[in-house]
Amino acid sequence: MTLDQHGTIGGPVGDDRPAVEAVNITKRFGSTVALDGAGIVVRPGETHALVGRNGAGKSTLVSILTGLQAPDTGWVAFAGRPAPGLADRDAWRRNVACVYQKSTIIPTLTVAENLFLNRHDRGPARLIRWGALRRAARELLATWSVDVDVQQPASALTVEQRQFVEIARALSFGARFIILDEPTAQLDGAGIARLFERIEALRAQGVTFLFISHHLQEIYDICDQVTVFRDARHVITAPVAQLDRAALVAAMTGEDVSLPEATHRPPPPAAAPVRLVVHELRTVSGAEITVEARAGEVVGLAGGGSSGKLEVAEAVVGLAKPAAGTVTVDGRRVRPGSVPDAIAAGVGLVPQDRHHQGLVPLLSIAENVTMTVPDRISAGGLISPARRDTFARRTIDALAIKASGPHVPVSDLSGGNQQKVVMGRALASDPKLLVLIAPTAGVDVRSKQTLLGVIDDVRERGSVVLVVSDELDDLRICDRVLVMFQGRVVREMPSGWRDNDLVAAMEGVDLDHV
Repeated sequence: MTLDQHGTIGGPVGDDRPAVEAVNITKRFGSTVALDGAGIVVRPGETHALVGRNGAGKSTLVSILTGLQAPDTGWVAFAGRPAPGLADRDAWRRNVACVYQKSTIIPTLTVAENLFLNRHDRGPARLIRWGALRRAARELLATWSVDVDVQQPASALTVEQRQFVEIARALSFGARFIILDEPTAQLDGAGIARLFERIEALRAQGVTFLFISHHLQEIYDICDQVTVFRDARHVITAPVAQLDRAALVAAMTGEDVSLPEATHRPPPPAAAPVRLVVHELRTVSGAEITVEARAGEVVGLAGGGSSGKLEVAEAVVGLAKPAAGTVTVDGRRVRPGSVPDAIAAGVGLVPQDRHHQGLVPLLSIAENVTMTVPDRISAGGLISPARRDTFARRTIDALAIKASGPHVPVSDLSGGNQQKVVMGRALASDPKLLVLIAPTAGVDVRSKQTLLGVIDDVRERGSVVLVVSDELDDLRICDRVLVMFQGRVVREMPSGWRDNDLVAAMEGVDLDHV
């Protein structure tokens, strides 16, 4: 196996100019080296993956490729032309755009207003011509086959629709190189399939993508090339077809890191006490479930976006009030729709969206971790900063959170470390029921291993864990998986299931009768 001057495996590069080229990029922030002589070459028409653990340098490279940061050394070129100066934002927008995991769409504005923000069509009196604006928005979305009502508020859009609108907005500036930063982190299986179809269609129209994801299977599903960063350096670039999953993980980590396999586990003893009883629970949307779980049992709840699994999970933890049914935790009935009562009953939660439901970004790690357990860090009725920091340090050590101390704002942490803070808060009260909704979305392989490893610790303490996800790696550690389809539990699968069987059940297919 040979590498060319860019660290690329494979044959000759060809004569076409790269859509983007970053060479020998070094970037320091104080004593921290964020990039150390790193680079990437993306060819026109590719979907090129950029992967690496949190802290590998991906985000810093994106900030340089989009003109938000200048490299200390090295250079960037688009189609063979040097990148514009940082102050020339219009020139950057004509070359590149990034659709971030955290949407930049303004929810209080309409779709049309978001598409042409600060570019409104104005008449002679400088008044906005709203009719012309809406027509232009419809034409833009039609050009790129985005089916969205331009007059509706952006707050009404789904995650998937927001992404498509952001892509269309980027293309309207003239950019044909789009960076997708964790685009599937909040999508279900059907939404991911539609996103991939849209990517393929846009590629056929001359758009090039840099695809950043922690879900490695997606790299094999949609990407042509993959570049790996590790410890601020470029490690390898290769055709996806020439780099198997084990080699890719090894390149990312520098070691053999494996995730749990779906193995057969004995069920909890029949004498183990029942800790969770969900009886004839029915959500407002009509999803229904009845389930019991014993101490030390890990139960998976799987299904697509319209399966009802998320609505059920939110009803169990009090985020939503069910239309009917009861939830009992360790003999105590939880008041419907009450998060405080669920916490008091011993429920811990890692929500689906850490940005909006899991963190207060401007507060410190210590403040976030201890938010639900003031009684454990108080002295004389007042919060003790010393007790709070001691508590937080134990969490930082237990979950391997990369931070200089408990006073670091969570907004300064990488995505994987933010998710560990959310997990730390869920564990702070020693919950009798731990509910994890998409617990590893948008985190790197090592953080995923740490987060899933927590489940075994909680199981051994005799608590119940409910894992709500459509990620197979999240579900492998479960004793059994309940599969929901169109609001009903259609199958219960014991540990040791086959991937094909579980995926088929989630899609409403019975392989035994195919």
